[in-house]
Amino acid sequence: MLVPVRHNRAPSLSDREAKAPRDLPDREELKERTEKALDELKELQNVFYADGRYALLVVLQGRDASGKDGVIRHVFGACNPQGVHVTSFKVPTELERAHDFLWRVHAATPPKQMIGIFNRSHYEDVLVVRVRNLVPRAVWSKRYAQINAFEQMLAENGVIILKFFLHISRAEQRDQLIERLEDSTKNWKFRAKDLDDRQLWHDYTRAYRDALAKCSTKWAPWFVVPADDKKARNYLVTQTIVEKLKSLNLKYPRAEKEVLALKDSIV
Repeated sequence: MLVPVRHNRAPSLSDREAKAPRDLPDREELKERTEKALDELKELQNVFYADGRYALLVVLQGRDASGKDGVIRHVFGACNPQGVHVTSFKVPTELERAHDFLWRVHAATPPKQMIGIFNRSHYEDVLVVRVRNLVPRAVWSKRYAQINAFEQMLAENGVIILKFFLHISRAEQRDQLIERLEDSTKNWKFRAKDLDDRQLWHDYTRAYRDALAKCSTKWAPWFVVPADDKKARNYLVTQTIVEKLKSLNLKYPRAEKEVLALKDSIV
């Protein structure tokens, strides 16, 4: 199972760590376990919605081709879509830039009963802005503490936060990018600038290591998910979410006596 990143202990993020853990079962058993976990997630989402005490925020970060969209499709595809909302954070608009960097993020935080998924997130403001020198170091270096305080405030108000860094190796990313270019259903949206971040691989690695270490907390842990193997990736994310939801002691609320008495009036 996945273990949270320890606060102020930066993971190495080596290519070796992007491979599926050796203790996972063979492909057939892994498929069975994944199906079981997805069934559990489906049932847990029902009681999570009915219980109504919490919101769940799932943050997905990772390099290009690490599988953020794939996790959303294969993991959260098991959920009732009425209880799930996906937000993809792109380049900030002029209005968003006129506010603090967390303004647009807070507005997208899920309400109670809902599962909110961030495809990229507020962490872009300590990743891309750092690597691309979009703001001074004096600005982005303060954001780790600001993010921690923001997430703590959410947690203290009923938002369960799970953050997953989908860790892909450089070789696997290369294969995935080539596959995209060879696929006529995907290559139409490929741009030459999509390769720019690959040239900054080591700079992004340092930025990710700092973000994971500084912002993995008890109230909002980071998990590094080996993402070279899609099936292992999906299972590990699903099982981690299932275990967290199980720990919440969720319950269906009891109907009022007046409501139960209505059954006698149904003709």
